[in-house]
Amino acid sequence: MNIRAVQYLVTLAEVRHFSRAAERCHVSQPTLSTQIRKLEEELGVQLVERNPRQVMLTAVGEEVVERARTILAEIDAMRAIARRSRDPHSGTVRIGIFPTLAPYLLPHVVPRIRQEFPRLTLRLFEEKTEQVLEMLDQGRLDAGLLALPISHEGLHVRELFEEPFLLALPEHHPLCDRQQIQLSDLENQELMLLEDGHCLREQALEVCQLTGAHEQLDFHATSMETLRQMVAANTGITLMPALAVKPPVAHTDNLVTRPFAKPGPSRKIAMVWRKSTALGDFLEELATLFAAINPGLLKP
Repeated sequence: MNIRAVQYLVTLAEVRHFSRAAERCHVSQPTLSTQIRKLEEELGVQLVERNPRQVMLTAVGEEVVERARTILAEIDAMRAIARRSRDPHSGTVRIGIFPTLAPYLLPHVVPRIRQEFPRLTLRLFEEKTEQVLEMLDQGRLDAGLLALPISHEGLHVRELFEEPFLLALPEHHPLCDRQQIQLSDLENQELMLLEDGHCLREQALEVCQLTGAHEQLDFHATSMETLRQMVAANTGITLMPALAVKPPVAHTDNLVTRPFAKPGPSRKIAMVWRKSTALGDFLEELATLFAAINPGLLKP
C-alpha cells in the first residue's frame, strides 16, 4: 500500500477539498486524485464521495481514515526513533497549548528550550483543550500543555506547576481597597467569563459556585485579551491567571489585580503525551524545562 496515498487521504479528510489538500501536500490536484483512486481500487471500496460542491467520506472511508491516522503516527514514531538514535536532541516536536496559557508562558520558556536544544525545531499549535486532545489521539501532536484534570487513559501526565488566579478590577471598584481578596468577598459579585470551550471558563465557574458569585450573562469573551480590555472599560471584573499580568505583557490602564488570601483559586498545568510514543524520554526532558519556570512569575 502506498503510504503517500494514505497521507493524501488523511489530508483530504481534514480539509474536505481536493485543491486545498493538494496544496497542503505540495502536489497537483490530478496527482492527489489519482493516488486516492488507486487506493480505492486496491481496497475495492469507495472511500470518497465526489461532487462539485463538497467532498465527503463514505462510512468505510471514515473508518479507513481513522486507521490511516494511526498508521501515519506510527511511521512518524519510527522516523523519530531513527532520528533520535543519531541525535537525541534534534528533529521536530509538535506541542499543543491552550489559548489562555500560550501567550503568557511561552515567552518565558521557549528561549531556554532553544538554548538547551539548538537543533530542535519546536512547532507550537494554539488550540482549545478539546482540540489538543483530539490532535494527540490522531498523532498530529507529540505533546500538549493543558490544565488539570485530564481524563484520558492513553496519556502520560506530567504535572509542571500551579498557577494562582488573581482578581482583575477597574481602578475605582470597591474591592480595590483590599490588599488581598477573600473568597467570601465575591459573594453576589458578577464575573465576566470566557465563552464555552475554554478550560478557564470551567475553572472560573467552579470559583463562582464556591463563593456565591454569578456569571455576567450578557457578555462572553472570546479571549483573555478581550476580558482584559472589558475590565479596563469599567464593564466588570474577572479572574486572570498570574502569568497573564507579568511582563512582557504590557500594562493596561484602569486595570488592577488583587491576589486571593491563601489558599486561593489556582490551576495546575501539566504536559501530556501518548503513553505509546517513542519520544517519551525526550518529552520528560522537555517537561523539566517547562516546569523550571521562574517561581517568581507564579507569585500573585
